[in-house]
Amino acid sequence: MKILVVGGAGYIGSHMVKMLIDSGHDAITFDNLSSGYQDAVLGGEFILGDLADIAAIDMALTKYQPDAVMHFASYIQVGESVKHPDKYYLNNFTNTMNLLNSMIRCDVKNFIFSSTAAVFGEPVYIPIDEAHPRIPLNPYGRSKWMVEEVLLDYERAYGLQSICLRYFNAAGADPSGLLGERHYPETHLIPLVLQAISGRKKDITVFGRNYDTPDGTCIRDYIHIVDLCSAHLLALNKLLKDKQSMRFNLGNGAGFSVQEVISVAEQVTKKKVTVIEGPKREGDPARLVADASLAKQYLAWSPKYVDLETIMTHAWQWELKQINT
Repeated sequence: MKILVVGGAGYIGSHMVKMLIDSGHDAITFDNLSSGYQDAVLGGEFILGDLADIAAIDMALTKYQPDAVMHFASYIQVGESVKHPDKYYLNNFTNTMNLLNSMIRCDVKNFIFSSTAAVFGEPVYIPIDEAHPRIPLNPYGRSKWMVEEVLLDYERAYGLQSICLRYFNAAGADPSGLLGERHYPETHLIPLVLQAISGRKKDITVFGRNYDTPDGTCIRDYIHIVDLCSAHLLALNKLLKDKQSMRFNLGNGAGFSVQEVISVAEQVTKKKVTVIEGPKREGDPARLVADASLAKQYLAWSPKYVDLETIMTHAWQWELKQINT
């Protein structure tokens, strides 16, 4: 198949491009490099383009006539979305509308959307399944939820079929060591802990130790980047075969606490990390864990790297590469 990967130079997108190519598909990356890196695109065609540029999207779709589009080009920082909602609605929603409208014009009708569990908002119950109410708490979550709603309308009106995949925390790195997580600034816990251990940061802050969890720190759902991409590939195959739009939650089903992440990082690296105690952050739920049983049932998805030690080992391998280059 020929797949246009929008945001294919970013963390998840670059791992997806690698998996598509390794699986025998043609991957075309469309990315403006605002937060991605061209050297992370390990094969296939590369288009330097922006979703704000409708002519560039039309050109890419017309030239390559892909079988499907995978969309990863979103801003993802919750705090920033609250401070700068315009940035998030413009890129995550308006620019995605540009992409969808171009797809309709160019008769490309298969769409895989990288959504987020932030569409659910404050959890009513744990783990969170697909039936959970969707009441996003911030512009980031709302921008993704708005796209999901548009996709329902576009299927009815134009026959555009889609699968949305919702997840909390992509983590780890490709086991080969060729790819990993590069965000500036970094906001994800695992790379922040490892940077504090490697010396790229001074310390790590734990925001609150009196949550209603076994060790008092927040529990979050971490999913290995390779397992995440495998779910996207299975979703792509399912969509092209069955021509049925669906929504799936992705996660490990258990979750790991902030303290567990720190302890496993120290175990894997055999080094200690300096921890600063901070206050609770407003709006931080005690637990955020996804129920991925539907994806396992319908996509035959079987995560390979489910234990935190393996996720951490691959992330540390990548961190060592960063400090040695």
